[in-house]
Amino acid sequence: MPQQRSIRCVLMRGGTSRGLYVMRDELPKDPALMDRVILAMYGSPDIRQIDGIGGADALTSKLAIIGPPTREDADVDYTFGQVSITAPYVDFVGNCGNISAGVGPFAIDEGLVDDVEPTTTVRIHQTNTHSIIVAQIPVSDGEAVVAGDYRIDGVPGTGAKIGLDFSDTAGAVTGQILPTGSARDTLDVEGVGEVEVSIVDAGNPVVFLYASRFGLQGTESPADIDADTQLLDTMERVRGHAAKLVGMVEDWRDAAGSSPYVPFIALVGPSQGYVSFGSGEAVSSSQVDFVSRLLFMLRMHKAYPITGTVCTGAAAMIPGTIVQEVADLSPGPHVVRIGHPSGVVDVEAEVDVGSSEPVLRRAAVGRTARRIMEGHIFVPEHIFVE
Repeated sequence: MPQQRSIRCVLMRGGTSRGLYVMRDELPKDPALMDRVILAMYGSPDIRQIDGIGGADALTSKLAIIGPPTREDADVDYTFGQVSITAPYVDFVGNCGNISAGVGPFAIDEGLVDDVEPTTTVRIHQTNTHSIIVAQIPVSDGEAVVAGDYRIDGVPGTGAKIGLDFSDTAGAVTGQILPTGSARDTLDVEGVGEVEVSIVDAGNPVVFLYASRFGLQGTESPADIDADTQLLDTMERVRGHAAKLVGMVEDWRDAAGSSPYVPFIALVGPSQGYVSFGSGEAVSSSQVDFVSRLLFMLRMHKAYPITGTVCTGAAAMIPGTIVQEVADLSPGPHVVRIGHPSGVVDVEAEVDVGSSEPVLRRAAVGRTARRIMEGHIFVPEHIFVE
């Protein structure tokens, strides 16, 4: 009997996240066993993830499971998993837009999709949200191009630009872009009081709050937010009550355990200057339309998730939302500029608000991605027989 089993995988950076990309047939079919194997791959639960590939950070504890398409209008299937660091749990609710950026290059380099120069279109069936992401991948000599002059804040250097269109992801988790049917709601949060929110679902559901409601500017650093345990508890209470309101949980207290990944929480404020957390460079108020600090997995994102970017851009285009108010944008299509801890992220956003429910017409972003390592990860044999 071998003491360990090997699983072929590729370690990739997608946008501002990193994770393993694994073919579906490399993992066990039984869901409970698959979760155990994935946790062992990442070394979870353990705050250092010392016995696995995880980097002790939610942004590096991500997983892409890839397989042949199960929809006729797709080229490849992609399932996202957020691996918990502190609990024996893999969250398959929602998607990661940054990890999505690596799916097209992975599919091309693995021969899952025929390459077409200079740009290959890859239609990705995102199975968590039952939607199609359209990726435009630069290709040369049969491989996805890595080098380029496109820069994204939160990642050093530059790379080849990958275009991603998330316009099919409205209502990704809840079924509606405005899950409550309203651009604003007031939550009566236990231990906090009344909190005004905008809940929007595009890419992933996000609960938007005024940063000022909690004595914040919206320019705080991840260290500032993560060190404030009382604020984090308050945010989780708000998130739990919002999750209950949209039917994701029956009791708000269950959100941390049964759906820790989504909905996200975003604290927004008007445009203002601040210093980038990652580079130390100054971001001026003229570079952004508004500022936002987003929390997921009970911690603050060090940059900004792409599904959160899609949702925030959509929210900025919907009259009456908190985001639309602080952004103060004119109607119509826009390149929405979001100020986040590591800099600025842009999203092309267009929402048709002429019908009874807003319709997401465009939600396009640019990313970069890079294959870092490929080979086999080893999982102890006892994990498979427990």
